[in-house]
Amino acid sequence: MKKVLLCLFLSLIINFSSFAQRNIRIMFYNVENLFDTKDNPKTNDDDFLPDGKQHWSNYRYWKKLKDLSAVIDSVGKGYPPALIGMCEIENDSVLFDLTKRSPLKKHKYNYIITHSKDDRGMNVALLYQRDEMKVLKIKEYIPTFEGKPDKCSRNILHVTGKVINGDTLDVFISHFPSRSEGVKRSTPYRIDVAKLLRKKVDALFYSRQNPNIIIMGDFNDYLDDISMRNILEGKSIEDKILSKNLYNMFLHRIDKKSEGSYKYRGKWGFLDQFVVSGNLLTVKNKTKIKGKESFVFSAEFLLENDIKYGGKKPFRTYSGYKYLEGISDHLPIYFDLAIKE
Repeated sequence: MKKVLLCLFLSLIINFSSFAQRNIRIMFYNVENLFDTKDNPKTNDDDFLPDGKQHWSNYRYWKKLKDLSAVIDSVGKGYPPALIGMCEIENDSVLFDLTKRSPLKKHKYNYIITHSKDDRGMNVALLYQRDEMKVLKIKEYIPTFEGKPDKCSRNILHVTGKVINGDTLDVFISHFPSRSEGVKRSTPYRIDVAKLLRKKVDALFYSRQNPNIIIMGDFNDYLDDISMRNILEGKSIEDKILSKNLYNMFLHRIDKKSEGSYKYRGKWGFLDQFVVSGNLLTVKNKTKIKGKESFVFSAEFLLENDIKYGGKKPFRTYSGYKYLEGISDHLPIYFDLAIKE
């Protein structure tokens, strides 16, 4: 009888623990030029057409969607991440195909995408599970550039939602201007977007007592560049945690030269980053980042041998105009939110 009661007691503890707290996975992924195969006369997408320089065919398009589904499944370990930030998405029809017509359809994702005036038609997006977050508000912010009134880039996506314990999340997804014009010349553009993003975050800090803010994106700048350290002011998680500071989840790993989400000329670095409000790192908060840890997902099928520089590198879809059959030139990043119900 005592053994039966003990088993029942232990069962109640386990069930209560699983009810009292659950984890949801948050992911970000630059998916490298996810275009459809149709011409958009308003954007410069000609290279990614069947008769374009990249010879972007229906086969290659659907293969990429299938591969991306496999990546998302793998990051979630069979259970879909609750929120997935993405960049380099052409339009909502691509997301429809990904979430409704590829193997990912089994997870029944909803999606939100920006409508940027980017020259190539690139956008950022959020995939989300409706039973994990209820969307309350959607905004997008249009970057402007000092001295360049005609320059366009990707809009910043801002989604406000409520998770299962009633806490509010503010999720920002951004893809800062590229370095294609050279680092020195393009740095002011990324600073301008960082200023806009910081302004929107400061407005939340002013209007809410302890906001739960998640900023994720491909910032095209590294951890110690001006836009990240001086403008967004993401501190290290090893610093003192204050609820109204921002913290860069990878900054404490800045000296680990073999880690990163992107590899350039043999050197790994973090172009893809999470920056969060201190509230999400506070032990007493009902919604917090589990273990204050974030990760790069570097499964073997996402990598190939780096013949020139040694080691491994992301297995990308294209190198220039050469089709490699890979998935992306970036690796996904993720962390888990622990939510007390």
